[in-house]
Amino acid sequence: MDRLTNTIRPYVWGSTTAIPALLGVEPTGEPQAEMWMGAHPGAPSRLDRGAGETTLSAVIAADPEGELGSAAVAKFGPALPFLLKVLAAGAPLSLQVHPDLAQAKAGFEDEERRGVPVDAAHRNYKDANHKPELICALTPFDGLCGFRPPLEAADLLEGLGVDSLKPYVDLLRAHPEDAALREVLTAVLTADREEMAHTVAETAAAAERLGGPYAPYAGLVHDYPGDPGVIAALLLNHVRLQPGEAMFLGAGIPHAYLDGLGVELMANSDNVLRCGLTPKHVDVPELLKVVVFEPSAPGVLRPEGDGEEVYETPIDEFRLSRFALAPGGAPRTLPDTTPQILLCTAGNPRAGELALVPGESVFVPAGEKVELSGSGTIFRATVVV
Repeated sequence: MDRLTNTIRPYVWGSTTAIPALLGVEPTGEPQAEMWMGAHPGAPSRLDRGAGETTLSAVIAADPEGELGSAAVAKFGPALPFLLKVLAAGAPLSLQVHPDLAQAKAGFEDEERRGVPVDAAHRNYKDANHKPELICALTPFDGLCGFRPPLEAADLLEGLGVDSLKPYVDLLRAHPEDAALREVLTAVLTADREEMAHTVAETAAAAERLGGPYAPYAGLVHDYPGDPGVIAALLLNHVRLQPGEAMFLGAGIPHAYLDGLGVELMANSDNVLRCGLTPKHVDVPELLKVVVFEPSAPGVLRPEGDGEEVYETPIDEFRLSRFALAPGGAPRTLPDTTPQILLCTAGNPRAGELALVPGESVFVPAGEKVELSGSGTIFRATVVV
């Protein structure tokens, strides 16, 4: 078992205070958006087994079966198939979707064949993997997830009283659901940017004046003035997670995180197609191939089980569970058949001989038995084999 040293990514939307508060350190004044735990090549965790610091990715590459177990290697290949993060949103993230596995493989192969540099700003597919993800709230957490029913979206847009939104309202009411959503999103993202900037400004002013169901959308224009994603966001459901609640995001589901601190677990991929709320590249034709144009209510997940509380998802590459260890409670012995990362988010629990404080994490290779004891909260990330 290895205590991990992890990289904190300073994306501009990150909170300046949430991750420092979790770690019990002074804020630097700079945004701290994500703390990565895993073996992703972009920022692999580091560890020291007595011969100096190295990366978790290098350790796994040197002995995949020894670190991950033969069953995990047979099912997922010789790399850790998940990435665990602490995510701290102080401003809205980009409105985005992720491809399914077939789309990711085809898109990656196409861009490789065309010689698009993997670090190019207009590159869509950084790897050949899908990116399902799960976000679990540590604080009240606001997000957008999945399309509203078109008639509900039409009523919401009409209620703003903005004349330039009327064509979208008519489209939402005049077509079958999938065609309505596709036509409106396409129209919003391909509209003249100068005209759209006026529409966005009027929409934001109306949302701020009206409040109520418009309140979650009112602040978007402050971070992304003129961005058509402000209008696209109104097509999506707003969801607020309470601490301990989670939300699963599958392929093709448009979503954005708005505010809050959470534990995020995902397949080990960096494939994102953006719809808006971003200065980055938006490839509308490719995006429209990936988006699932169906209304979908955001399903709020609550952990199930006694002792180990599991967040059930349809994905085998990752599995998230939580242990709430009470003072004086019996130790919990973890299964040892799969690789796992343990993250402390509260209290002073122990993982084996290692004492943990909030924000600390450890990597446990397959085959190593671990006993959790003490008091506090530990999240467990592993795989299903």
